[in-house]
Amino acid sequence: MLSRISIAALAATLSLAASAAMAGAGDYTFEPLNPEMKKGDDVTLAIRLTNKQTGKAVTDAVIFKTRVDMAPDGMADMESPVAPLPSKEPGIYAFKTDLPMAGRYQVTLSAKVQGEPETVTGKVIVKATK
Repeated sequence: MLSRISIAALAATLSLAASAAMAGAGDYTFEPLNPEMKKGDDVTLAIRLTNKQTGKAVTDAVIFKTRVDMAPDGMADMESPVAPLPSKEPGIYAFKTDLPMAGRYQVTLSAKVQGEPETVTGKVIVKATK
């Protein structure tokens, strides 16, 4: 016979499993901290990864793929190098890149989030000004 404590523990476990099963890669969003900046070399892009369900920043993601290009302005072949930088704040992922000309740049990121079996992928648009 199950005790009340065992039943409560089982219910809590099933509840956690159900909420984890409902989560998915689409439950996350990438947002630029500064969507507009001056063009130039060695520009720092700071991007926040947020869980849409909780509204909280994701602090333990591993960003394993990044790309910066001018796809929004029809120049997807114009790609800039991207290098990760140390984060100054939990949940903020920083990168160094070049934005050589004024226009819109697309930042594409792929991340692994702890406990999420799917890869989280997102695209962020930033604007470089003169």
